[in-house]
Amino acid sequence: MAKRITREDALTREGFRHACHIMLYGDSGAKLFGKIPIKHIVLMQMRFDGLLGFPGGFVNPSKETLEAGLSRELHEEVGVAVSVGVDDHISSCLSQSPSSPRLITHFYIKKMTEPELKEVERAAVNTATDHGLEVMGMVRVPLYFLKNGGGLPYFLSHSFICNSRAQLLSALHHCRLLSQGELEKAVRQAEQMRHTHSDDPH
Repeated sequence: MAKRITREDALTREGFRHACHIMLYGDSGAKLFGKIPIKHIVLMQMRFDGLLGFPGGFVNPSKETLEAGLSRELHEEVGVAVSVGVDDHISSCLSQSPSSPRLITHFYIKKMTEPELKEVERAAVNTATDHGLEVMGMVRVPLYFLKNGGGLPYFLSHSFICNSRAQLLSALHHCRLLSQGELEKAVRQAEQMRHTHSDDPH
């Protein structure tokens, strides 16, 4: 769980660590199997610990702005310079998890063109210093629904770091990439899959 606070409030608090992450996304005209519209590209990453999360990392506001620190982290993780501004800031949250005490997470969203996103994906493999170390690779979030829960429901049934799953759902709603009904359906199906997997003796 996390408590929302303002960006300004977050920066006045002493003794807290600050983690900044961003969702890079854009529109796409591609179709899966030539018939299922992809509609949008949303990038996340597989971390070194096997959990899904967004690009970014820890930032020290006493040495750099949140946005400058996030841009630096992005360059290390995706291999290209991505400018991030205050206008891209969406939320700041005070972590209430016992495993992450005195942590404030800042979330950003930036829309890019499909060619720009593809360049991020290429650079993340070819030039990023963190590839194969802290970051195992970029992944696209499937925003469509297939039979038996395939697509977004299956994706949501995986394990995410900290509050990144909630950040993803909130961002998809904020950007109107999916309707509230579609998001609720995906979450419901994902929970059913988790229960099914936990009950499977194999």
